[in-house]
Amino acid sequence: MNVTIYDVAREANVSMATVSRVVNGNPNVKPTTRKKVQEAIDRLGYRPNAVARGLASKKTTTVGVIIPDISNIFYSELARGIEDIATMYKYNIILSNSDQNKDKEFHLLNTMLGKQVDGIVFMSGNITEEHVQEFEKSPVPIVLAASVENTNTVPAVTIDVEQASYDAVTELTKRGHKKIAFISGLLNEPINGEKKLAGYKRAIEDAGLSYNEEYVIEGDYTYDSGIEGFEKIHELDDKPTAVFVGSDEMALGVIHSAQDLGYSIPEDFEVIGFDNTRLALMVRPQLTSVVQPMYDIGAVAMRLLTKFMNKENVEEQIVVLPHRIEFRKSTKQ
Repeated sequence: MNVTIYDVAREANVSMATVSRVVNGNPNVKPTTRKKVQEAIDRLGYRPNAVARGLASKKTTTVGVIIPDISNIFYSELARGIEDIATMYKYNIILSNSDQNKDKEFHLLNTMLGKQVDGIVFMSGNITEEHVQEFEKSPVPIVLAASVENTNTVPAVTIDVEQASYDAVTELTKRGHKKIAFISGLLNEPINGEKKLAGYKRAIEDAGLSYNEEYVIEGDYTYDSGIEGFEKIHELDDKPTAVFVGSDEMALGVIHSAQDLGYSIPEDFEVIGFDNTRLALMVRPQLTSVVQPMYDIGAVAMRLLTKFMNKENVEEQIVVLPHRIEFRKSTKQ
């Protein structure tokens, strides 16, 4: 049989209200009484019923986290930042993978709400008007992490992706490159087709260079698509001399493909990645990459969510964290 709060109260010879105060960390309990109740809890193996407590307080101290793919190192570091801050503020996490599928995203959103979560951290490469409409109907706060939402109506934590891309490509133009390829993630996702591509184009134009569609190659964030992307570059008659890559994992594919085809990095091609994940250190030469502070984005998103859940004052609901470029050996020193 399940041990109840009534059983603990009877065992400790105190009221159920006293047991409740001890369980909830209320300081208004005498140390001797607290010790007696805790000993009764330990003897009986009592575990508070989170569902019952949630019904009473209208809070479950649970947060839903919906991400595209936890196996992707980018999202795993974000998730770690979320979890660490959630633990600090005594929230539990329900984590789900959406596989970047819109129908599954909506299903998971409704499932989380059905579980009476107190708030949701949401990540997606493609936040549509339909998403925003669903978020507006939510009875609990929702915060976006590392996601692009152009109306700026949904609380979010991100970096200036367009400027980060501009800075990376400008670095290559400053080094004298006049033919710069861009191997992108899925171009139907705004973060790529709008933000990163816009930064690339703007940097090319500001350097007085001509935009060449052949130099823009679509990948899907994976190592294999980086290999395939560079193979397409290799086939071009007018080859670029530098490559800006939309994710570190694809950039590793680019470097290895170039090496397999007999090229030297950075002598033949300079390569800059994006995200500065641990993968940047796991390739030779080590990868120069745009620093997107994934852990910090997750941590700040969770902290922002706690403010909304606790009805604290929030001055800025769109938080843009700084970015920079970490220079390593895939670019000339």
